[in-house]
Amino acid sequence: MNIEFEQKVFPNQRQSEQELAEIALHIRRDIIKSLALAQSGHSGGPLGSSDVFATMYFGGYMRYKPEDMQWEGRDRFVLSAGHMCPVMYATLANAGCFPKAELATLRKYNTRLQGHPGRDMGLPGVETSSGSLGQGISIAVGMAMSDKLLDKNDRRVFSLTGDGELQEGSVWEAAMAASHFKLDNFCWIIDNNDCQIDGRIKEVLDVYPIDEKCKSFGFDTVVVDGHNFTELMGAFDRFLENQKNNTGKPTAIIAKTYMGHGVSFMNDNYKWHGMPPSVEQAQQALAELV
Repeated sequence: MNIEFEQKVFPNQRQSEQELAEIALHIRRDIIKSLALAQSGHSGGPLGSSDVFATMYFGGYMRYKPEDMQWEGRDRFVLSAGHMCPVMYATLANAGCFPKAELATLRKYNTRLQGHPGRDMGLPGVETSSGSLGQGISIAVGMAMSDKLLDKNDRRVFSLTGDGELQEGSVWEAAMAASHFKLDNFCWIIDNNDCQIDGRIKEVLDVYPIDEKCKSFGFDTVVVDGHNFTELMGAFDRFLENQKNNTGKPTAIIAKTYMGHGVSFMNDNYKWHGMPPSVEQAQQALAELV
């Protein structure tokens, strides 16, 4: 399969909903291409969360410089659900943090694009190694504590977990700390597609109601359609307002998504949690993602 990555880069500035939809489409296409070349990796979650990533990175919510991802004033993002890294890699490439051609090296030997994000690999935009479920959000809360309580700056810290990840107790320890220390600079995004590797969340280990749990832990909680850019932008705007007004409340955005969104044969099918597309399936997916 001859795969080429379109060398289009999108600016870090507030985009319209139509522009965000276009960026999300590019991210999804790049996810399919990189996974098809790797013949390994996770398809469902990355495709389902592409609209969230497009909004977060290109909606004017995260401050970063693609040419200098070590810039001291940058905001931080921690992908706690590290197995979903194809969407983060594709997003960073579309932001111009590294050449898109490097997406072809996903999961290859000695690549910077490991199967879980590795801080030690030196890929711009990877703030910490992650993938042990429940640990990434704890690291992110620690970052937010350092920024707000010690350095007293206005940095924002974002972290995304899967809904299956909520079955880990350390997630709720982190949530409790975020509320206790009044981290209004912290935004917790929960990718709520009701799927994990071996079934539906409510069938494997029920974590519902997620919104009521987040509220009870002291979060300003917003439930949105994770494929609706109006709702996503409204939720991130609310987070910025919480920080600006020093509310002392961290923000939880529960994004209801569909695993494999945008590809008909993957949509809302938990079996695509940890599978890459075959060459033929990738061709069909790319034909649909136009």
